[in-house]
Amino acid sequence: MAEGRCMKCKKNVQIKDPKETVMKNGMKAMKGSCGACGTKVFRILGKA
Repeated sequence: MAEGRCMKCKKNVQIKDPKETVMKNGMKAMKGSCGACGTKVFRILGKA
C-alpha cells in the first residue's frame, strides 16, 4: 500500500484509494486521501 505525508496530521500515513498519475513534467505521482482524517495526500514518485 502507498504511503505519503499528511500535512494536517503531520505524519506519514497510508494513502486511501491511491491513484497513480503523471504530472506535466513527466514525473509520476500518487494521489489519494489520508486514512486518518480524509485530507488529500499527494506524493511525488519520480521518473522511474
